[in-house]
Amino acid sequence: MTERFDALVIGAGMAGASLAAELGMDASVLLLEMEDQPGYHTTARSAACFIESYGNATVCKLNRASRRDLESPPSDVFTGSVLSPRGMLYLARPGNEGELQALLDVAPGVREIPLAEAKERVPILRTEALARTAIEPDAMDIDVNTLHQGHLKRLKRAGGRLLCEAPAERLSRDGGAWRVETRAGDFTAEVLVNAAGAWADRIAEAAGLAKIGLTPLRRSAVIVPPPEAHAVASWPATADIAEGFYFKPEAGRLLLSPADETPVEPHDAYPEDMDIAQGIDRFEQCVDFEVRRVERSWAGLRTFAPDRTPVAGFDQDAPGFFWLAGQGGFGIQTSPAMSKLAAGLIRGTGLPDELAALDFDPKAVDPSRFRAP
Repeated sequence: MTERFDALVIGAGMAGASLAAELGMDASVLLLEMEDQPGYHTTARSAACFIESYGNATVCKLNRASRRDLESPPSDVFTGSVLSPRGMLYLARPGNEGELQALLDVAPGVREIPLAEAKERVPILRTEALARTAIEPDAMDIDVNTLHQGHLKRLKRAGGRLLCEAPAERLSRDGGAWRVETRAGDFTAEVLVNAAGAWADRIAEAAGLAKIGLTPLRRSAVIVPPPEAHAVASWPATADIAEGFYFKPEAGRLLLSPADETPVEPHDAYPEDMDIAQGIDRFEQCVDFEVRRVERSWAGLRTFAPDRTPVAGFDQDAPGFFWLAGQGGFGIQTSPAMSKLAAGLIRGTGLPDELAALDFDPKAVDPSRFRAP
């Protein structure tokens, strides 16, 4: 037997789960996940920050449009905000002052602060190694697991289904509907949503469509013990403006990343020792602290479109095939706005109010920008 739904969503990470929850409000939805748990590859390995200034102009609009829903998510499944105060400190080493100025020029929520103030906020900084610093006070931590699980609860309450260990093995279109064959069964729907993250181009190829050119990039992170005699819990997240490293408090310790972006094939990512060593070295050049032990390490995949802007829209060459991909490193924090935008495009109801108020142009994320006219 083949089960029929209004929409099939492939990929149960943050993108797929949030859109499935939105669509489930007035449609029958099946969320398919190839792993044995949702959000395994990227969502569960996020640095968990909300940084409104992060990304290009299109992404920043999605950030701003998402903030209200992160601060006050639907009360039927959330008990309160999934954001908590953190702040973001930017470090410019000599030679990188221009990158910091470029951020200050376009991000009204970021302001320059004296080196001495930066050291008050993060006492281990070596101010002699720095040229300029700036702070984004409204940057936040995100409770990623609560947000993700909340979307899945909303989907379930709306009557939608999540099916794990169900990789899409064959895709075809017949009689005005998409058919997805999995080891867990066969399913059809008028709308097929490709929210498969690093695997999204492979899903398109399986459907007989051209790839967009998505690139999975490996990013690594480690947990290290905190500096002795320092309580790190109140420190802001701190990033090298040239993206050589970043660090932030994490359960009384420090999460440190080399901010690496290594192109890889879609896979279960793992960290490379050289990336970790380089990140630690750049970190130690800017702080009075020596990393003597790594308690835990991991890596995840951040998948970008060629223009580093997310993709959301129907494929012009395949009726009913909807792309929701290329969220890069901002997929968690943009998920409220992206899911509402994608749901509106699928329903034909237009832009959500939050994006309309920002003069958001849906053509900026449309997959047709990667197709020949």
